Amino acid sequence: MDVQKIKQRFGIIGNSHDLNRAIDIAAQVAPTDLSVLITGESGTGKEVFPQIIHNFSSRKHGKYIPVNCGAIPDGTIDSELFGHEKGSFTGAHDSRKGYFEVANNGTIFLDEVAELPLATQVRLLRILETGEFLRVGSSKNQKTDVRVIAATNVDLVKAIEENKFREDLYYRLNTVPINISRLKEREGDIYLLFRKFATDFAERYRMPPISLGEEARRILDNYEWPGNIRQLKNITEQLSVIEEQRVITADVLKKYLPDYYPNKLPAIYKNDLVDEKTFSTEREILYKFLFDMKGDLNNLKKLVHEIIDKGANIDELKTADQFIQNINQASSSIINSSSAQQPSVNQIDDSNIEDTEEFVEESLSLEENERELIKKALDKHNSKRKYAAQDLGISERTLYRKIKEYDID
Repeated sequence: MDVQKIKQRFGIIGNSHDLNRAIDIAAQVAPTDLSVLITGESGTGKEVFPQIIHNFSSRKHGKYIPVNCGAIPDGTIDSELFGHEKGSFTGAHDSRKGYFEVANNGTIFLDEVAELPLATQVRLLRILETGEFLRVGSSKNQKTDVRVIAATNVDLVKAIEENKFREDLYYRLNTVPINISRLKEREGDIYLLFRKFATDFAERYRMPPISLGEEARRILDNYEWPGNIRQLKNITEQLSVIEEQRVITADVLKKYLPDYYPNKLPAIYKNDLVDEKTFSTEREILYKFLFDMKGDLNNLKKLVHEIIDKGANIDELKTADQFIQNINQASSSIINSSSAQQPSVNQIDDSNIEDTEEFVEESLSLEENERELIKKALDKHNSKRKYAAQDLGISERTLYRKIKEYDID
């Protein structure tokens, strides 16, 4: 099947290799009755691929029922999927067919399949293996002929390890896997999607379409897009409606991109809701880097000792001095401190090398260095928090909280 024609039919925008490969796999597996598991982050457009599979299958004239498993309460999910008999539970005033019974000879798309309770997973496995199911409150086996396509943004292998998802069900669903790449990995597609959304919103709201300046386009391509296509669409709509100027500049675009800080600094955020494991890991990485640097300084000290013992000339001492200054400057930038004094040629002796070593030890307090850096940024911008926050690469709200936390005047 022609991938380009499939894109036109289902309104798919993009030319990346991963996208074309996913569409090709969906088209190839469509004529079969194999189960398909679609994986990918939230907002990548997984919901369009079950439609491709259904419409190019022999079941295209049957029903296609999409089910969001995460949106149905645990207490009613079995009734929704498999139906129930009258009087089987409180409120069951009549018998009701479930989605699997209604979709006989058709296709069911189970979105967010990882949200299914374990008991419901057992029922689903039985349908996949035998085509049989029981309505809630019934002892009569019923048959259905349904193709199941599932999707999830959860790492199911990890969910299996945590006993949140059945391993046998995973292998039964994962007969044909299709992975949808995150938007950041679809090189060249981001701007194409932006232009499509900008044109659509211009038509919807009857206004000229927005466009991007050169620097704004560069930012658009380099942003991480944690919300993927859904986030890009929302931001394009906001820009289309709110901004009066139709050419969006880099400064304007940055206001709509959460956490866009080109030069991020380590931020100490004492909040119980923060993932302590993640923070600990980042802190340990920084500490390891500093201690490795300390080891390099010790090695350099030994080298200088050897040079002095051998009666080094002034050029050799200058070279050693430059090495020390370079390492001191790198260490200073990492721990956000500008208080280090660089040794001169005439100061290269045991005491100065020892002082450099002590400086690394004293600078391991991230809180103290961060406090000093905030004070310097405020002094630099005459206590204007907005510009100080931009210079530090943090939000103004975070800066305000840290000013209170560190009791900075």
